Amino acid sequence: MIAAATLCEALSRGLPGDRLVVDQDVLAAISHDEAEWAPAGKAVAGVRARTEAEVQHVVRTCAEFGAPVVPRGAGTGLSGGANAVSGCVVLDLSRMNQVLEIDPDNLVCVVQPGAVNNDVKAAVAEHGLWYPPDPASAPWSTIGGNVATNAGGLCCLKYGVTRDYVLGLRAVVGGPVAYGDAVRLGRRTTKGVVGLDLVGLFVGSEGTLGVVTEVTLRLRPALLGTPRTVVGAFPDLVSSGQAVAQITRRGLTPAVLELLDRACLEAVEEWKHLGIDADAAAMLLARVDTLGDSGAAEAAAIAATMTAAGALWAEQSTDDAEAEALFDARRLAYPALERLGPVLTEDVCVPRSQVPAMLEQISAIAARHGVRTATVAHAGDGNLHPCLITPPGDSAAREAAQAAFEEFLDAAIALGGTVTGEHGVGILKRDGMRRELDPGSLALQAAVRHALDPRAIFNPGKG
Repeated sequence: MIAAATLCEALSRGLPGDRLVVDQDVLAAISHDEAEWAPAGKAVAGVRARTEAEVQHVVRTCAEFGAPVVPRGAGTGLSGGANAVSGCVVLDLSRMNQVLEIDPDNLVCVVQPGAVNNDVKAAVAEHGLWYPPDPASAPWSTIGGNVATNAGGLCCLKYGVTRDYVLGLRAVVGGPVAYGDAVRLGRRTTKGVVGLDLVGLFVGSEGTLGVVTEVTLRLRPALLGTPRTVVGAFPDLVSSGQAVAQITRRGLTPAVLELLDRACLEAVEEWKHLGIDADAAAMLLARVDTLGDSGAAEAAAIAATMTAAGALWAEQSTDDAEAEALFDARRLAYPALERLGPVLTEDVCVPRSQVPAMLEQISAIAARHGVRTATVAHAGDGNLHPCLITPPGDSAAREAAQAAFEEFLDAAIALGGTVTGEHGVGILKRDGMRRELDPGSLALQAAVRHALDPRAIFNPGKG
């Protein structure tokens, strides 16, 4: 207790009066993300930093006291990656939320880690530019959090994930330099191969290598024209997966190819009354942004492929409002399901040819454990999110869901996939990660982490 009080006093000496959080209710609220049943320890304090200098002070002080530092943004994560560990300082970066620079000539922007994804999109759109990564949490999640997990989203099938758009970083680090030093990694140029790719190492590291304080992002010119939406309804999940595999086999690359099962559609409709008729076991939503005759031909080919794979019907939408309602349903699926009870959300990713087999495994595993599931997916890149829904307070259902969760991981690994496509390892996937990676790979990762953080204060126990 004396050490905790001394740590808080040392933190307060280098911070403005409104930065330090010691109120237990407020501290509890910022000590976890949205991952269901992911354990969180008791933090000593929180700091709501506004500047890099304040982050440096926190890291130096924590290094001196041997206290863990757990960075967080908006707390929208689904793996427990931002959960407090006992005795830590939670470093809240959500107030470092400025877009610092937009450079239309060179197609880059510079933002702070707390900048919200959709706010960055809106800011660059004013200059005729586009930032493509778009996780379903884009209205709330921060760029720093997106960087931490290498977030993807609906458009990543055609346009890539967060790592593809991070050119450079500033980070407060430890390791070979002094704890609390700030370093600049990466570049602003389109090409560059000087030194090791330390930016790529930090992207997806979940705050375990240092604290990101600034991000330089690659941008694209804004897309022109109106995209075409193709909708296909399927009698079962497996046939929808077969359509995904055949679309890939034919070399068709829509900007978006998403899957929602009937449970997701019904949950969203019950909540938001969007006018969606869930008349099928599964629905595929494709969006084609290629312009002109080529786009029309691609949309027609996708619809024909869905039909050939067993769709009950497949057609291009002629009603823009209806099409947008369906994509709204995809983005709202998770919060809609949360209204039904605690939701344990998966994030497995398999080769696209294995999507039908993984969907079949999801159904079989859920049935074996008697668990209610609803599945959404970035189906075009094989990233599936089966959601396990349990009645509130039902401990038996919780145990069954957790057992099914682990079997989903093993099924993905067996199909040549991975235990997490975009949510990160955090706490929930640590055992799955050890089952996926060989011992040599795990040893190399441990060595890198030790070299950059020998005192093991940066988000320990994660990943």
